[in-house]
Amino acid sequence: MADTGGLAADRLKSFVERIERLEEEKKNLITDTREVYAEAKSSGFDTKTIRKVVALRKLDQSERQEQEALLDTYLRALGES
Repeated sequence: MADTGGLAADRLKSFVERIERLEEEKKNLITDTREVYAEAKSSGFDTKTIRKVVALRKLDQSERQEQEALLDTYLRALGES
């Protein structure tokens, strides 16, 4: 990697440029996601609930059931359920 004018420098530049492109794509995806949430909100949907639905859909069924059971346990312990 000491060869700053040769292959090692070219490889480093390639990594940095790939990371920069991915960071730009990530920024664009975040912007697009915000726009979709804003559109949903303007259509009368509750965005907090939509965010929760999205998070739950990422979980597999057993993880979701485990979280729901734990939430229910905590709420009962607090006298909320």
